[in-house]
Amino acid sequence: MTMPERPLLEGTVAVREGRRLGFAEYGARDGATVIWMHGTPGARRQIPVEARAYAVANGVRIIGLDRPGIGSSTPHLYDCIADWVGDLEVLANTLGIETMSVVGLSGGGPYALAAGACLPERVKAVGVLGGVAPTVGPEAASGGIIQLAVRLAPVVTPLRIPLGVALTQLIRLVRPLAGPGLDLYAAVQPDGDKHLLGRPEFKAMFLDDLLHGSRFQTSAPLNDVVLFARDWGFRVADIAVPVRWWHGDADHIIPFAHGEHTASLIRDAELHTISGESHLGGLGIAEEVLGTLSSLLERTPVRRAR
Repeated sequence: MTMPERPLLEGTVAVREGRRLGFAEYGARDGATVIWMHGTPGARRQIPVEARAYAVANGVRIIGLDRPGIGSSTPHLYDCIADWVGDLEVLANTLGIETMSVVGLSGGGPYALAAGACLPERVKAVGVLGGVAPTVGPEAASGGIIQLAVRLAPVVTPLRIPLGVALTQLIRLVRPLAGPGLDLYAAVQPDGDKHLLGRPEFKAMFLDDLLHGSRFQTSAPLNDVVLFARDWGFRVADIAVPVRWWHGDADHIIPFAHGEHTASLIRDAELHTISGESHLGGLGIAEEVLGTLSSLLERTPVRRAR
């Protein structure tokens, strides 16, 4: 199996309240920065091989982050999704990043939107790949599997710590079967995801991310379930920075209509339909995503934090 390129730099950054966030960096150290927010589940290495290659070839700096409770990040439950932007700002200052774009895959989508809404002076563009839509309030989208989060949140909230421990232990037990397990998962997915997961380099990337991210803890997906069912702490309609949204029209996890709905609320948004693709379709067009965001970032000179 072809292994994906290893991170150029990997470690943790101290953020608020004595916590730490894990990160993995790819591409050019001095290039325009893209913060990449993983899906649910996922971790800092859930970055497509094409994105890594694009970063090297085009002088882009990609930083994948572990959300609290996965990988090397300290376990923590934010009050709301907007609360995470305070950690992003500290991390950006520490790593010398003044302006950036943020990409969010699936469950990472709300975090990317929060960055655009709450830190517009530094986040110059947002990319969303099959992102989760609001579930409560006037901007909520109805239907879809995400409604399970709304129903499960009252149960998950008080039990998320023991559930996270149990999930971590389970993953450790089945670790030797991770490869066949991913093959089994791929076998029952729609054609688009099945094809993507059948590519050796993509399979290697997912396994590498899963095994590294779950080595010590696995509470981040449970935190996401809780936070998706809450008010996000900002209004999507208030986002002023450019948002480019890619969504497969055969998405079986987050309905395409959710992408249409959320993008329609944003004043400067473009919805790109990934024809015939399902939930992971955005990972297969990483070069298009990064190229689009790079063109938006060209409007703003890259500056380094002092």
